[in-house]
Amino acid sequence: MEREIRILADAPTIAKRAAQEFVEAARAAVCQRNVFQVVLAGGSTPRALYDLLASDPALRSQVPWDKTQVFFGDERHVGPDHADSNFRMATETMLSKVPLKADQVTRIKGEYRDAEQAANEYEEVLLSRFKLKAGELPRFDLLFVGMGNEGHTLSLFPGTRALHAYGRIAVHNWVGKLFAERITLTAPAACAAAEIVFMVTGADKALALKGVLEGPYEPEQLPAQLLRPKDGKLLWLVDTAAGSMLSKGIRE
Repeated sequence: MEREIRILADAPTIAKRAAQEFVEAARAAVCQRNVFQVVLAGGSTPRALYDLLASDPALRSQVPWDKTQVFFGDERHVGPDHADSNFRMATETMLSKVPLKADQVTRIKGEYRDAEQAANEYEEVLLSRFKLKAGELPRFDLLFVGMGNEGHTLSLFPGTRALHAYGRIAVHNWVGKLFAERITLTAPAACAAAEIVFMVTGADKALALKGVLEGPYEPEQLPAQLLRPKDGKLLWLVDTAAGSMLSKGIRE
């Protein structure tokens, strides 16, 4: 695994750097396989990235949109029109503003009454889309994730059942502290990606980030530690506030 930690000035700077990674990964994937398969993250930090890719003419023109397939790393147990929906946020900021057809976007159907049904259906779709055999995992070209101030990533929260979902691509996960179900890619599915990019901002993340990157390996407490690509690149893009306690990393 190739790991790189970049400590950048602020959220807009992170968005610009992440957009560069998006463009480079897209162009490389299309050159190699004629398709770019990217996983989007929810939360507030990626919003600036999506807006930039949709609104910046120079960046937008470099993305091979016609050969891009979009997936999601996790979803809330809500419908696509709900204010908390990751799909809605990505649609409003980017997907509805770039030349993507509906069949190029694969969302998680969080509106199902049963979150397990949503997870199982998403897994079946990924098995079909990537033409996988039983036990195989999809190899996404690029996977964006964030991190919570307690060290969770995707919807893999400390102490939850999904941390041990071996042999699965997607599962539902009960998060007691939120009194809510989530649907999420599993850590093994995420780790099969060619590149994982973390985007982390805010002083409230500083202590957990130091624990994830410089503390002992205890993913039950800090699930973000689980995301280590087996055969790929891991890039951490953090702002100065989130990275204030780090002794490692390249400060730009």
